[in-house]
Amino acid sequence: MITLRKSADRGHADHGWLQSHHSFSFADYHDPAHMGVGNLRVINEDHIAPGTGFGTHGHRDMEIVSYVLEGALAHRDSIGPEGGNSGVIRPGDVQRMSAGTGVMHSEFNHEAGRTTHFLQIWILPRQTGIAPGYEQKHFDADSKRGRLRLVASPDGREGSVTIHADASLYAGLFSGGEKLDQPLDPARIAYVHLVRGRLCVNGLVLHGGDGARLDREAHLRLEDGDDAEVLVFDLIP
Repeated sequence: MITLRKSADRGHADHGWLQSHHSFSFADYHDPAHMGVGNLRVINEDHIAPGTGFGTHGHRDMEIVSYVLEGALAHRDSIGPEGGNSGVIRPGDVQRMSAGTGVMHSEFNHEAGRTTHFLQIWILPRQTGIAPGYEQKHFDADSKRGRLRLVASPDGREGSVTIHADASLYAGLFSGGEKLDQPLDPARIAYVHLVRGRLCVNGLVLHGGDGARLDREAHLRLEDGDDAEVLVFDLIP
């Protein structure tokens, strides 16, 4: 069974400096029918105006993945003995922050005249109260072209970042005649989020911002892409 989540049906928050679209209930947007999928709790598509950002704030007991599409996102946190991590997330980077027992962090767009466009993803951890952690890796376009590249997993296999959750995240780029057939475990949930472009998912056409939940499906077929960038989540029910 495939359930479509249209981009236009997502929640929207206009903060002036921040435009955010929520695939699932978040902050002031609450929809009991869309509280997440399996252990995937948040997909926020954010546009941050130049010279603005999220001031220092706290999280706990959540695996947070940042995926930058355009621009750059400056990150600073309280993890570690040397005053925390600081750096910049750019397109192709995947950053994982394990909030665990508690972490403070900030995210800013310091680029003049350029909006930062990124996805903020929250996944429920398999265990609460772990030590906070941070990891960031780059995955170039060639590694995602016409295939699904594993970018986050519970064991860090294939060079992915390690998330402390029973979930895996894949990223792919599809256009023209590129297609993919991949088996799925019908006992789990697959969630497809089309970041941008157009893509046919198991016969269903998705456009940028759309999502598709696959329940009890034994395979995933991606084809007929038009400048498509896609994320595929493997989740527990």
